[in-house]
Order: sequence, then C-alpha cells, then structure tokens
Amino acid sequence: MTEVKAKLSKLTISPYKVRLVADQIRGKKIEEAIDILSFSKKSSATNVLKLLESAVANAEHNNGLNIDDLYISEIRVDESFILKRIQARARGRADRIQKRSCHVNITLGSEKN
Repeated sequence: MTEVKAKLSKLTISPYKVRLVADQIRGKKIEEAIDILSFSKKSSATNVLKLLESAVANAEHNNGLNIDDLYISEIRVDESFILKRIQARARGRADRIQKRSCHVNITLGSEKN
C-alpha cells in the first residue's frame, strides 16, 4: 500500500477548531472529503482543503497514483506554539490571553498499488 504525506506547520488557529473539521473527513474518499470541506462554514476548512489538494498533487505528480483510488488514511492535528498576550482589565489588573496554533499532518492511502 502506497502512502503520501503532506504537512501544514504553524497554522494560527486553535487545534480544537481544526480537529472539528479533521474529524469530519477522516477515512473518507478524496472526492467526498473535498465536497465536505468546500461547503463547510468553518474557517479552518479552507486551510485543510488546501493541504488536502497539496497531498493529492503530491500523490499524482511524485508517485503517479490515480486520484480515484485515494482515501484519507490518517489526519492528525498536533498542538504547536502558544503566543502569550496580556489584556488590560479594570483596577490595574491583567488577564493572560493564549493564542494557540497547530500543525496538521495528512496521510493519503491508495486502495490499489
């Protein structure tokens, strides 16, 4: 079985928000996953769609695989760096704001070799 990988690093969206989209397409065929991502209202869906299209292009160009035989065998969203910011509050106090980011890894599998 042939596997093709693609990686998106330092995406400045919370991993929780990206996992909501990733869970919808895990294990699906490529055509079905592209349809789901194209019509999704989530902002992270556009970034995951670009990553998926990149992985498909890698599979077609580098390995010569047929797009119709591909499916998403693994999609993983890992936590990345956290930007720590301060927000001023009343009476001279401050709250910490954590701006989270993530790495997205996608692996495509082929049903036929």
